[in-house]
Amino acid sequence: MTLRKRIISTANFADTKPHYELLDGLRGVAAILVLFYHIFEGFSFAEISNEAGDGIITTLNHGHIAVDFFFILSGFVISYAYDDRWKKMNTWQFFKRRLIRLHPMLIIGAIIGAVTFAIASFEKWDGTTSPIGLVMVALLFSMLMIPAVPGVPYEVRGNGEMFPLNGPGWSLFFEYIGNILYALFIRRLSTKLLATLAAILGVLHAWFFIGNISEYDMVGVGWTIDEVNFWGGLVRMLFPFTIGMLLARTFKPCKIKGAFWICSIMLIAIFSTPYIAPENDISLNSLYEVVCIAIIFPFIVWLGACGSCEGHTSKINKWLGDISYPLYIVHYPIMYLFYAWLIENEYYTLQDCIGMALLVVVSSITLAFLCLKLYDEPVRKWLAKKLLNK
Repeated sequence: MTLRKRIISTANFADTKPHYELLDGLRGVAAILVLFYHIFEGFSFAEISNEAGDGIITTLNHGHIAVDFFFILSGFVISYAYDDRWKKMNTWQFFKRRLIRLHPMLIIGAIIGAVTFAIASFEKWDGTTSPIGLVMVALLFSMLMIPAVPGVPYEVRGNGEMFPLNGPGWSLFFEYIGNILYALFIRRLSTKLLATLAAILGVLHAWFFIGNISEYDMVGVGWTIDEVNFWGGLVRMLFPFTIGMLLARTFKPCKIKGAFWICSIMLIAIFSTPYIAPENDISLNSLYEVVCIAIIFPFIVWLGACGSCEGHTSKINKWLGDISYPLYIVHYPIMYLFYAWLIENEYYTLQDCIGMALLVVVSSITLAFLCLKLYDEPVRKWLAKKLLNK
């Protein structure tokens, strides 16, 4: 397999270990598909709010499991990058590197969320407004990664979100838990014990979602912090995270041409599969998503790791990898404004507002790129110099 030697950008410190650029590209593809998924989620949300339909997402119905794909990638990359470094690195150094990588964008995402909430006149989903003082509390707590329990005063949107100024922050909350558990416990497991842990988590994962314990009829839990969502979100993160680690430890590469395009098409096909109705108290929709997470996503990661990047494909993968995390973090505050606009104008299909939807997509990608170049990269470079002596 052809691998380019380069600095590992996800860790932001010097290294000469080969880097899987194609996996970066696939993370970017998934992030863009999440953006489109949230466009169609907006139509569903508008239907429910105006009592105009059943609210079933009819396009990219399974786009929310892109988060589970991110968790697998995270487990793979962290295990690959750090498993053999612990003789030269302590736990606090690992945490510093992960904070440098993840937290700057989390902070700017919360700030953008506060700005867009101000543009919307601090209006909650029920039509009332939140005091600016509580919005500032929500902003501070979001920047410190302190979740809001449903119903507390600083849960300012009134929709039960863990991070009401920027909903996708919930996945970073669980990502941080995964990083902590990796550093303190999981990394110490032998490959056999890791496989055992993954198997146990897989059983819990299947029981929770196929049995529809959350009653969501899908894998999309974790965004709020009630009891079901916390434990469901924890299992939702840990199972693919450990699968990714196991894959990194047992990975044996082979050369596969066109892997990026094959994997991208597979992701689009997976997310585009229509909703599957339940049968005999079994959530078939969740069953489909569990199979994707447990079997198909690991295969895509393996396939992507076997691929090579050359020429234009290398440039595409680099750009997609660079933009993936910023796009995921900053796009949802724009979505809040888009959703409110859809509800007010009673638009329920892409045909109703294709121009505005295109504007949302372009503005989200542009904002993510600007945040990356003008904020995230300079801040991470400065933090690495100060905290890692790089």
